[in-house]
Amino acid sequence: MNSLFKNKVFLIVLGADLLQQMGIWIRNMALLFYIMEQTNNNPSAVSMLTALEYLPIFVFSLIGGTFADRWEPKKTVILGDTLSALSMLLILLLISVGVWQAVFAATVISAIVSQFSQPSSAVLFKKHIPTDSVGTAVGINQSLMAVFTIFGPVLGTFVYSQLGVKSSIIALFIIFMTAAIIQLFLPSSSREKKVDKGSAISDIKEGLKYVMGNTNLKLIAAMFLISGLAIGITQPLDVFVTMERLGLPKENVQWFAASEGVGMLVGGTMAAVFSKWVDRHRRIVITSTLISWGIITIVEVLSIWPLMTGTARALSGITTAFFQVVFSAMMIKEVEAEYIGRTNGIIMPLMMGGILLGSASSGFIVNQIDLVGAYMIAAILTLACTMLTERLKLDTSMIKLI
Repeated sequence: MNSLFKNKVFLIVLGADLLQQMGIWIRNMALLFYIMEQTNNNPSAVSMLTALEYLPIFVFSLIGGTFADRWEPKKTVILGDTLSALSMLLILLLISVGVWQAVFAATVISAIVSQFSQPSSAVLFKKHIPTDSVGTAVGINQSLMAVFTIFGPVLGTFVYSQLGVKSSIIALFIIFMTAAIIQLFLPSSSREKKVDKGSAISDIKEGLKYVMGNTNLKLIAAMFLISGLAIGITQPLDVFVTMERLGLPKENVQWFAASEGVGMLVGGTMAAVFSKWVDRHRRIVITSTLISWGIITIVEVLSIWPLMTGTARALSGITTAFFQVVFSAMMIKEVEAEYIGRTNGIIMPLMMGGILLGSASSGFIVNQIDLVGAYMIAAILTLACTMLTERLKLDTSMIKLI
């Protein structure tokens, strides 16, 4: 572990990721409260905000992953954060002239740009971090990002409640520009250039063949789609659980998000410390995570006590951290470097598509059934994913080129 903190690439990527996570949370909380005030707490408007966050990810993930495999990663991550920062200035201008709906565009633009820069960060890890340290690196990254998951909602709520949406957007500009500047110190790692000018299409076809030729990746893709649908149904409804089930003001949603962040911090730390054990027992970790998610989803919506709800969210954070560490480490360690972007770009849109569909339908489900019914549907979908984990082949190298 000490060697990681002497690794320049690891430290720079980690610092940039932390800044990005802080910016995302400031954006999420500020825009959530702003939209609710503008629409008189309309559940459909809130679910639309979440849907617009994931729609660009669904559309651009494969494209971004393909070009991440082709472009020089350092330039890609710097350009991505710079464009995110500049987009905040455009949104600020539109809001200043009275176009409040422009806040939806802030989410869309940020999501598009991230589809080009995020796969490049994984490539940097693949190229500059020893294979036996990848699991620990991902766990540390997860743990430190969880710190901002804890304090991000509090910070975002404070900035919005004290200074308003404009100051929140200005803060986002500063954060993204700082991330871009930090990444100027990354080492360059040029890619092998393609001779065929039309090879981007060929790259996409090769990526699809790579994924479809492996049973594990196909099962993971199906799992991501179903679990994404479950996440999408509940994610826009957290604020309504706070108000309707617990009888608390909407601003208190930050504390439950912070509870989940504490759980992610604990889970990420545990995953880093026990990374070798986690790597050897992937099936147990994945299956137990899915079962825990399903149970926690039921407890969260049935609870009428803030302490129980907060505990459920903390446990959800722990299991989420293990889930993310396992799959992130698997993708970095076992997918060939030239396929990381495309593999991510094929599998992640399925989860995003599920989240998009779930988010878009969550308001309708609540209106047709009720809040409890929506969470129950999400829990059933999550538990159904365990049938797929039993078919995973995790005793040998996960990926081989077919």
